Amino acid sequence: MKPNFEEMTKAELRGYVLQHRDDLNALEALFDRRNPDSEAMVFQPPQSQEEEQQQFELFQRLVNQKEGRSDSVA
Repeated sequence: MKPNFEEMTKAELRGYVLQHRDDLNALEALFDRRNPDSEAMVFQPPQSQEEEQQQFELFQRLVNQKEGRSDSVA
């Protein structure tokens, strides 16, 4: 009997997919729950050198946070 993917939490479904990597229906159900725009950050083209530097510093801080490093910019 196949589990009901709709009733699973996202964490449960992810765990199921990791244990049953060949189950394409489970993988599709997990992908259907994905909301790519929820984590997206849009950078507009900079209009000046100063704005370009500010965007670079912000981007660098975000990368450092994701990687668990300090907030300093080199």
